[in-house]
Amino acid sequence: MTTTRSSDDLGTTAARAVMWNYASFASGKVLVLVTLAVLARLLTPSEFGIVGFATLALAYLAVLKDLGLGGALIQRRDDTEEAAQTVYTLNLILGVVLTAATILAAPLVAGFFDEPLVTPILRVLSVSFLIEALGSVHLVLLARRLDFRRRLLPDVGRSLVKGAVAITAASLGMGVWALVWGQLAGVAASSILVRLVVPWRPRLVIHRNLVRPLLAFGMPLVIVNIQYAIWSNLDYVVIGRFLGDAALGVYILAYRLPELLVQSVWRVVAGAAFPFFSSLQHDPELLRRGFLKTIRYSQLLVVPLALGLLITAEPTVGAIFGDQWSEAVPVLRILAVFTLVASVGYNAGDVYKAIGKSGILAKLGIVDLLVLAPALIVAAPHGIVAVAWAHAAVSLLDTALRLLVARHFISVSLRDIGRQLLVAYRAGAAMALVAVPVLWGMSGFGNVLALAVTVPAAAATYLGMLARFSPGDLRRILGWVGLGRLVRRRETA
Repeated sequence: MTTTRSSDDLGTTAARAVMWNYASFASGKVLVLVTLAVLARLLTPSEFGIVGFATLALAYLAVLKDLGLGGALIQRRDDTEEAAQTVYTLNLILGVVLTAATILAAPLVAGFFDEPLVTPILRVLSVSFLIEALGSVHLVLLARRLDFRRRLLPDVGRSLVKGAVAITAASLGMGVWALVWGQLAGVAASSILVRLVVPWRPRLVIHRNLVRPLLAFGMPLVIVNIQYAIWSNLDYVVIGRFLGDAALGVYILAYRLPELLVQSVWRVVAGAAFPFFSSLQHDPELLRRGFLKTIRYSQLLVVPLALGLLITAEPTVGAIFGDQWSEAVPVLRILAVFTLVASVGYNAGDVYKAIGKSGILAKLGIVDLLVLAPALIVAAPHGIVAVAWAHAAVSLLDTALRLLVARHFISVSLRDIGRQLLVAYRAGAAMALVAVPVLWGMSGFGNVLALAVTVPAAAATYLGMLARFSPGDLRRILGWVGLGRLVRRRETA
């Protein structure tokens, strides 16, 4: 009885942390979406694609920016102050090294994509590694304490500054450099603001006795992060190399919607789940319960968002980005399916890290990459739609492998996982049955009006299904976002 009560309490703590993390993340991403909608009308697909070449190189180098030391600091239970000082100093050193390495490698990246403009762009953006290092440990300390409420200021500030600078520069006709200066300004704003909200003062010191244990935990995470970076950006690389900057620009824009609206859910779940699971690493039963709870509540958020994008892809692209981006519509539909499939069991990796078995993720990543790379290369000559289908198909294999491995290490059955999915998928099916005919009936009234009618109808159906078949879940979710009193008031009325 005590274990059950503790599980419920800890599950609520984790869920609230997830909701605050999502509120912080989503607030920033809403601003990013607004910025993107404006920039899509000021810049061309080729300009998005050219900057995409440079950011791809940064994404691959970024996996080395802390050598997994942030994860090691979250997982560590003793000598945390000394460990934090050590990680901060090492991160600064890595920031300098990566900035220099990026400056030197820029011509090679430009040659690979056959775009000379990548060289100066990448060299300017390389400074972001050093700027991020100044606030990286402060963000890790917030995550370690599950204190995601205070991330609102740096996350929102980053997006506001980035958007304001990018839109202003684009309006002045600066083209690709609008995206570059906006990116740098956002990174600088985040590092400054997080140091204001976290009352921790770093010192440039390395405790040598802590370096080896920190790296021993962190290095397997680096391998996992490298694999994830390759996996998550390989479609960009293949498209950019074989299909050019314009095709990459369309694909990037199509990917941004599921990334901002759907993938953000599982990423913030991972951000809160890892420190939460680390606190339970010595209690297998609580760990198992926490894993199942995170699947349940993340899917309650992911399913309506992913299905909503799948159904409303055409009016969504038209309303947000403009009809000139219509090529992104079929890609968006496929990527919505991809994100839905990939989100199931994604947080299993956080359990492996929490119990010190991050090597499992590395092995799964190798299998995934051995399948993904040839699939994307074979699909590329057939266009960006074929590439999206290839990525979605491989994500199905990846999800199946993650869940099968989870059965052994977390002692959960596929039936246990299926029970967590049932509520969200049943409500999602009902939502689709309502949304599709409503959208079809509004097809002649313009994109904005079609969305204005379809989205509320779909949301009402989904929430109604939750209220009918799982009122407890609905009450908990509304309670975490501050609407619990409203629900109770309605129930007692």
